[in-house]
Amino acid sequence: MKKERSLLLFAAMLTAASMIFLIGCKGEEGPAGPAAGTSFETLTTYMVENGMDIPDVLTGWIIDDSTLAADRDDYYIMDIRHQGDFDNVGHIEGAVSSTLDGVLINAANSGGKTIVVASYTGLASCYAVVALRLSGYPGAKTLKWGMSCWNGVFDEWSGNIGSIAVGHANWTTGATATAQEFNAPVFVTNATDGPGILAERVTAMLNNGFKGIDGAAVLDAPGGYFINNYWAQADVDHYGHISGAYRIMENLSIAADGLKHLDPGKTVVTYCWTGQTASIITAYLTVLGYDARVLEFGTNAIIYSVLESHKWGGSKNRLYVTTEWDL
Repeated sequence: MKKERSLLLFAAMLTAASMIFLIGCKGEEGPAGPAAGTSFETLTTYMVENGMDIPDVLTGWIIDDSTLAADRDDYYIMDIRHQGDFDNVGHIEGAVSSTLDGVLINAANSGGKTIVVASYTGLASCYAVVALRLSGYPGAKTLKWGMSCWNGVFDEWSGNIGSIAVGHANWTTGATATAQEFNAPVFVTNATDGPGILAERVTAMLNNGFKGIDGAAVLDAPGGYFINNYWAQADVDHYGHISGAYRIMENLSIAADGLKHLDPGKTVVTYCWTGQTASIITAYLTVLGYDARVLEFGTNAIIYSVLESHKWGGSKNRLYVTTEWDL
C-alpha cells in the first residue's frame, strides 16, 4: 500500500513539474509576436485588409506631362532630382525639392493636394510613390517619363534606349519558365503588428534607395537572377523574352497568393516596357523583404528598334526661365 501511495505521489509530482515547465517555457517566449506566425504574414495580411495589395498600388499611379501642365496648381509636386539641378538649372514652377528618403516628411506639407513625384526618368519616383501609397497617401502619382519628358535639358532617356537583345543568344521566342512555388522571404523587424512592420519596411526601402540593374548584365547571365517578364502573354508571344524568364503578371498579388511564385533566394529582376511599372513592383517587393531590382528603362533599353508601342518618343522641350519653368 505504501509502495502504491509512493508511486501515486511520484506521478503527481511529475505532472506538476511538467505543468511548471510548460508554463515556464510559454512565459519565456516573450512578446506575443506576429499573429499569423511570421512577420511576412502579419505584414501582408495587414496590407490586404487595408487596400494596399499590389493591384491597389498599381491603380492610377501615373500622370502625363500634359495633364500636370494643365492643372499644375491642383497638385503638390515633389522633385527628387539633385538639389543642384533643381536650384540652378530649373524645376516645375511650384515644385518643392526633396530627397527620396525625405518624401514622407515633405508629404506632410501637401495640404490635401494629390502628390506628384518627379525624378529624371520616372523610375526612382516610382519608389517614392510606393512609399507614399503605403503611408497614407493612396493617390500619389509619378510623372510619366520623369523630367526627361518635360524638358530636354534633363533628358536621360534618349541615351539609354537600345537594342542589345535583338539577335542576342539569351533573347528567345520560346515558352517562359514554368511557375514554381517558394517560401516567403524573411526579414528582421522590431515591430510586432502590421502598421509597425509596414512603417519599418517602407523606411528601409527608402533609405536603401532606388535599385536598378543594367539590361546587359541580365542578358549576359540570366541564370543568376529570378527574372519576371511583366507582360501580357500576347506580348511575350509577339516579341519573345529573356531566356529563363517567368511571366508572373495576372496573379501577382498577395490576395491571389501569387507571391509564392517569386524566389526570395535570388535577386528578383522585373522588366516591363519602360521600367516604370516594374519600378513600382520592385519597390513593393523590397518592402516585403525580397532582394528586388528593376531592369532599367525596360525593353526600351534592349529591343527598342523592334518595339511597336510603349516607346520613348522624346522630350517636349518646355521652355524655362532662370530656375522656374515657364508654362
